[in-house]
Amino acid sequence: QVQLQESGPGLVKSSQTLSLTCTVSGGSITSNSYRWSWVRQPPGRGLEWMGVIAFSGSTSYSPSLESRTSINRDTSKNQFSLQLSSVTPEDTAVYYCIAITTPNDYWGQGTQVTVSS
Repeated sequence: QVQLQESGPGLVKSSQTLSLTCTVSGGSITSNSYRWSWVRQPPGRGLEWMGVIAFSGSTSYSPSLESRTSINRDTSKNQFSLQLSSVTPEDTAVYYCIAITTPNDYWGQGTQVTVSS
C-alpha cells in the first residue's frame, strides 16, 4: 500500500516561496500506475486542486495557480515537491499530497502551512 508523508515549514512569510516535499513509500513515483498530485484546503473552504506530475515527469497545473506553482520530483529519493511562489495569507491552508491510482487514491495526512503578513 502506498504511503505519503508531507514535510516542510509550517510558517512562511508573505512574498516568499512555499516549499513542500512528499515522501512516497510502497510505490515508485516512476511507475505508470500512479500520478502524483497536490491539493490544498484553506480554512473554512473546500479542496483546491493545485497540480499533478505524471510518472514521465510531465506536469499540469491549475490555471489559477499556474504562474506561481511548480511541481518537481526526485526519483533517487522517491519524492515529489511543490513550490508556490509569492505567497500571501490567502495561501494559508492544509496541503495534501496524493497518489492518484485505481481503484483508490492515497492521501498524505496533510500539513498546515500558515502565511504571515
